[in-house]
Amino acid sequence: MAADGTVAAAGAGGNAGSGGNGATPGDGGAGAAGGSLTGHGGAGGKGGDTGFGGRGGLGGSGLTAGTDGADGNTPTGVMGNGGNGGAGAHAAAAGVSGGDGGAGGAGGNRGNGGNGGAGGDGAVGKTGDDAVADGDAGFQGGIGGTGGVGGAGGLGGSISGDGGDGGAGGKGGTGGTGGAGANGADATNAGGQGQQGGDGGKGGTGGTGGAGGNAGGVAAGGSGAAGLNGVGGDGGTGGTSGSAGDGGKGGTGLPDGGRGGDGGDPGAGGDGGVGGATGTGGSGGGTGHTGATGATATTGGNGGQGGDGAQGAPGQVGGAGGAGGNGGAVGNGGTGGTGGNGANGVAGQDGATAGASGGDGGTGWAGGVGGAGGLGGSVSGHGGTGGTGGVGGTGGTGGAGIDGANASALGADGGSGGNGGTGGTGGTGGAGGAAGGVAQGGSGSVGVNGTGGAGGTGGAAGTPGDGGNGGNGVPDGGRGGDGGNPGAVGKGGSGGDAGTGGTGGSKGDDGGMGAAVTSGGNGGNGGQGGTGPTGAQGGQGGQGGAGGNGGSVGNGGNGGAGGAGSNGATGTQGGTGIAGGTGGAGASGGAGGAGGMGGVTSGNGGTGGAGGTGGNGGAGGAGGNGESHYFFQDGDPGQIGGTGGVGGTGGAGGAGGKALGSGDGGLGGSGGAAGQGGVGGVGGIGGETGAPGVGQFGGAGGQGGTGGAGGVGGLGGVGGAADG
Repeated sequence: MAADGTVAAAGAGGNAGSGGNGATPGDGGAGAAGGSLTGHGGAGGKGGDTGFGGRGGLGGSGLTAGTDGADGNTPTGVMGNGGNGGAGAHAAAAGVSGGDGGAGGAGGNRGNGGNGGAGGDGAVGKTGDDAVADGDAGFQGGIGGTGGVGGAGGLGGSISGDGGDGGAGGKGGTGGTGGAGANGADATNAGGQGQQGGDGGKGGTGGTGGAGGNAGGVAAGGSGAAGLNGVGGDGGTGGTSGSAGDGGKGGTGLPDGGRGGDGGDPGAGGDGGVGGATGTGGSGGGTGHTGATGATATTGGNGGQGGDGAQGAPGQVGGAGGAGGNGGAVGNGGTGGTGGNGANGVAGQDGATAGASGGDGGTGWAGGVGGAGGLGGSVSGHGGTGGTGGVGGTGGTGGAGIDGANASALGADGGSGGNGGTGGTGGTGGAGGAAGGVAQGGSGSVGVNGTGGAGGTGGAAGTPGDGGNGGNGVPDGGRGGDGGNPGAVGKGGSGGDAGTGGTGGSKGDDGGMGAAVTSGGNGGNGGQGGTGPTGAQGGQGGQGGAGGNGGSVGNGGNGGAGGAGSNGATGTQGGTGIAGGTGGAGASGGAGGAGGMGGVTSGNGGTGGAGGTGGNGGAGGAGGNGESHYFFQDGDPGQIGGTGGVGGTGGAGGAGGKALGSGDGGLGGSGGAAGQGGVGGVGGIGGETGAPGVGQFGGAGGQGGTGGAGGVGGLGGVGGAADG
């Protein structure tokens, strides 16, 4: 080993010799300490072919920084470590800052970086003078000097060396900042850990924790160190090569925790690091990393979890969850990360004197938004599920379910909305993703004391998928998703139960047109209306979709039933508008869908959908008209009106088909019977005769409900009589 440097009395310390070269390694000598006042520490000697770099000398006792450690030797295949940085000098004079620590030397190709030297301590403040006369106070002590900054860790060797740790910050009136951890080499090595900030002197602020170094390759990033009465250091970023590393955790601090490090990328994306707790009300953690895109046949990475917000005064918002990565061509999308939880508000303080009220607790902050699910692969991958919203004063919104690939993959469900804090509103459920190809749309998620998410749309290629159901919610249920189209059309999704009186579900999708020999598609059912709160009207049911027209020899599709209007909840005695605890009036039922027209050759008209039940019954759907063709067809009867407190109107009968050539016209359909107290439906018009055929009677009017008028009879067709 080479000789160490010599110590100087007042100037700089002597430099050390370099290590010898050769088969046996020669380490560099250590630099000597600097002189007693302002001398720099001597430089460490460079390592020989396979030797370690020498340690830098300590700084003198004044303002002087420690010398950086020497680099390790770097020829291929050797593994010299970098020298450690010299420590910064401790300040001698009152109130003077300490010297900064020297940086660690870089490692050789396979050597580790040296550690940074610690920052010197700041000097203690001068003591206050004694009292000079009776009754006089002593003078205040001087402020301690700032602690020196810890040296940065040395860079790891380019092949496999770990980064060196940063030096600790010195103590002082304000603590010094901890040194940053060095980055790992671009291989498999971890980043060095950031060092903690120095302690604050009495009444002083602590130093900021050093940031964690970024990882090389696949390793995890270094953690940010705690700030001792200071700000926590940020977590380092996870490695980015191969399969990814996790982000480091943010350090704990006052007032602010460090941000969590992002996860590495690509591969299965690592989770973002969780942010530190801030103790008394700083910012929360970092956003979770977005999951990486999968290879051709693999699933995309999951999104990182958002950092939790720290306990605040009031609380702080949680970090947003990372989005899920997209799947490869046949891979599924990754799941979105969960949003971080919002912190609770601080508790109210007790009264200072007897009888005084405690203070109100602080409001919790909103939970983070759940990450969106990743897109399914372009061939057959399913979309990823949205992340759950974080818990908070107001719950975070659930992430949206992603759409399915353009093939046969399902759309993913939306993530749940986060729970509300005590007295807080829950988050909205995430919307379901639309289906790819023929699959079903994802369901809207439940809003936990919030609004339900909307259902996703059914797939639109080939035979269609059903729409997803709307999520339940308070106050509003989510809208049901529409059915896909064309083909035999799927039903629209049912709306969520609104619980305390929100809107119901969607209108059902209209039925598709049939081919030449097929029936038209049936209309989708309308969504169910939500239940009303105490004494309030329930939500209105959705309207049923119309049936599709038949092909040339096909029947028309049936109209979808209207959604039932929900009854109001039982009123309490004396509730507004609800006498004597009677239930509130239910909402009107949805109108039944109209029946489709019969095919042009021999198809009968479709039957109208039944009206929904409610406080007022919905109107029955109209009967479909008979088609005009050589062989007459009758119009279908109208449907019965829905039952309710006041009966619904019966549906009108369909018109009879017009005869062509010598055929007789079709009979008009009968009007539907009314619900109790409702008006009967109008009879349909009789079909027009073809010469020399006979015109047909109009349909009979529907029977009125109790106390309701009968329906008007239909007009006769040309050559036919009316039927009253």
